[in-house]
Amino acid sequence: MEFILCNYPILIVLAPLAASIYSVLPIGKAGDRKYGFGVFAHFVAIFVAVFVLGEAVSAGDAARKLIICETPWSFLPTIELSIDRLSAVMMLVITSIGLVLYRYSIRYLQSEVGQPRYQGLLAFTIATLLVMVSSRDLVLLFLAWQLLSWLLCLLSYNYTHLPTARSSFRTFIILRLGDIAFLAGIVLAYRLYGTVEFAKLFEQATSNPIMLQPFGTFEISGATAVTLLIFIGAMSKSAQFPLHMWLPDSLFAPTPIHGLLHAGIINAGGFLLTRLAPLYELSPTTLHIVFFVGLVTAVLGTSMMLVQNDIKKTLGYSTIGQMGYMIMECGLGAFSLAIFHLIAHGLFKATIFLNCGNVIHETRQEPKRPYKPSESSGLDASNWAIGFCLSLALPLVIVYFAHELLHVPLRDSQGLIIFLFFSWVTASQAMLTLYRLHKGDSFKLQSILLGAVALVTVAYLFSAELFTSFLYPSEETVLSYFEAAALPNGLFWTIVAVAAAVIIIGWAISYSKRQGRAINRPQPITDLRTSLYLFFVNRLYLDGVALRLRGFVKRLVESLDRNQFLLPGVVLFALAAAGSRLSSFADASFETVLVLVVAGLLLPLFPLHSAYVAALTRLPRVWALVLSFVLPLAGVFMLRMLPAIPPSLQAVVSVLALIGATYATLKAVAQKSVLHLITYAGLAFYSILWWQLANVGSVTPAAIIYTFAVVLVIGGILLAWDRLQVRYGNLPMNRLGGLARPMPKFGLCLALLVMAAVGLPPFGLVFSFIGLMLGSPAVTAGTFVVLLTWFGASWNLFKLMQRLLFGPHREDLRYDDLNPAEIAAFGVILLLLIVLSVIPQGFLISGAEEVARIAMEMK
Repeated sequence: MEFILCNYPILIVLAPLAASIYSVLPIGKAGDRKYGFGVFAHFVAIFVAVFVLGEAVSAGDAARKLIICETPWSFLPTIELSIDRLSAVMMLVITSIGLVLYRYSIRYLQSEVGQPRYQGLLAFTIATLLVMVSSRDLVLLFLAWQLLSWLLCLLSYNYTHLPTARSSFRTFIILRLGDIAFLAGIVLAYRLYGTVEFAKLFEQATSNPIMLQPFGTFEISGATAVTLLIFIGAMSKSAQFPLHMWLPDSLFAPTPIHGLLHAGIINAGGFLLTRLAPLYELSPTTLHIVFFVGLVTAVLGTSMMLVQNDIKKTLGYSTIGQMGYMIMECGLGAFSLAIFHLIAHGLFKATIFLNCGNVIHETRQEPKRPYKPSESSGLDASNWAIGFCLSLALPLVIVYFAHELLHVPLRDSQGLIIFLFFSWVTASQAMLTLYRLHKGDSFKLQSILLGAVALVTVAYLFSAELFTSFLYPSEETVLSYFEAAALPNGLFWTIVAVAAAVIIIGWAISYSKRQGRAINRPQPITDLRTSLYLFFVNRLYLDGVALRLRGFVKRLVESLDRNQFLLPGVVLFALAAAGSRLSSFADASFETVLVLVVAGLLLPLFPLHSAYVAALTRLPRVWALVLSFVLPLAGVFMLRMLPAIPPSLQAVVSVLALIGATYATLKAVAQKSVLHLITYAGLAFYSILWWQLANVGSVTPAAIIYTFAVVLVIGGILLAWDRLQVRYGNLPMNRLGGLARPMPKFGLCLALLVMAAVGLPPFGLVFSFIGLMLGSPAVTAGTFVVLLTWFGASWNLFKLMQRLLFGPHREDLRYDDLNPAEIAAFGVILLLLIVLSVIPQGFLISGAEEVARIAMEMK
């Protein structure tokens, strides 16, 4: 209690976390009373967030540090939050939106079977967002970042609906791809600058510029490489082209989840770029790429929005366009405007989503058809002039003079010009929309709307100016961001002119239709219009391309898997590649080589993995389960007998490990047998371990913890499949599914095990894996192979979980959930996985050294 009182801002995170735990407890009655504590907890979070925001304002540039706990990991010695002005304002926004969505969901999902799970996941997602925006370092931010990817898939809610399950899988895969690139950027930043803490990272990157040569003579700055990799992570989370495809597919989720997604989670990309603004300032190249990605996304997202006939899809593509605009602002150095846009759009879009259900309902009750304007005989010059002035010219004049009234220095920044341009587009669209309404040509109505546009524009710009001064009290900081991101003037004004021309032409066509007269267009332009319509209504044909590519890769992998010459060919290639890296055996004794061979049989190393695969797939169930735990642990303890892997063999082991990781990933993709899929996923995990051992040359504490974690994860998933075999026999994946509803206890245990396997907190596998990656002496091509292997293992195991748990269940089976003894076994495995994340590394090292000493004495 004393800790909480001294560090009261922690209540902002703890309150929704407590609401999450309470929401899933089987107590109370159904209805509002059961979730009253959750509503109260969110009120507490908002109340504390208001005080924290006031404290952040009075503290100036200083940030309040909150040390939560210590950890045994050198790269993350403490779990620590850092609350500055950016964190404080984001926490207030998140808690406010979270309260509305939590309270709205109580009635929205009233009497639903899965409401406790939904309310718990919703509150936990809000707590995770709060941790993300207040993280002190890249690692903690990344842990919360990828946890959001997982939660977003689970919040799809209706697990028995097949389209929902498919969209959940696509969401996870695309977000996971961005997470892997994000992690690669963290690894590179740590190797270049020696820290992941934001303040130290910015200081080191500024004072120590580093140039890299990844492709021969081609040079790239370290800051550019790091920021580009991290930006890919931001692209996936904020649905930037071409990683935007997951967002339209997520529309099967409940409406409050869309409110949270479109108001909070999808804004994470803009927040991440703003948090790392001092690092992005060092790389104008990355900022230019950010701008053009945002520009393309804004254009394509808005274009796809215009051809939708479903209100939720329209809002979804609208969000993609808005996120493109937010990323554009970051690319122009207008980070404060991006956050202001993030907040304004989030509040607006959350309100729209919560009301769209009511709009749909009211529309279905309306017996009349929408108003259609009457045909007019012509379009005279006066109508053109009035329409032009009211829809385009006057909003531009209002917006410009509003900037001048507030003394906004438009000529000093391209970002501010884009801000003015967007304001003009928004105001013009409002006026143009008025012309499409019945009696929209009323002078009184037009005057009222023009006055509203003027009032809103001044208020919006005034608020944006105040917010910029609040977020960055130093004007020099704002100007330095603008200067770093400045585009060549010719290119910038060309973009603005082309965009303005497209808007004016579009206005002319729309206004002429309103007046009942179509503009004659040449046939090629008509054909182009039709082609563009088909292009956008089919979502750029990217879904078809992705489906064909997936089918091609699947057929290729399955044909390779059926080929009896695949394994001998890969083995010969691996031995040849390893032999080319072998210089001499001068520093490697026969005893050392023998220990490595035996360890490679026990702790599977390609091509010595046959014993491991045979033990897990051909032996009786009990023996396979026992050996899945025993063999790898025996292998790593044998390696402890070696003081170090000889340098002459390190390159050999590294090559074999990378080829084995690739081979295991491809084999896992082709498997229809659950047992073989789990086995090859385990081989991929252990290949990652061998790669790290070869790079470091010895068994590190992180390697031992990683081994224990993989053993527990693979053994736990094998145990889960064994329990299903006992009940239903050895069925293939496509014959058994939908277990989440008839077997909720089994579903929870399997989901938590897969959650640990794909590298999510609080389980030890994620910490040990990050420890392996950050502990490598250099970032090489092998690093990216290992990260792709991790991505492949995540793909395969998440697919396994979805096949078993999601979708409709079979009615011809008699389902039997886990008994208390089985639940206890899974509980022990999950508890040990959590313990591995906090256990002192010296404890395991001393135990391993004692076992190795006894083994040496027995020799």
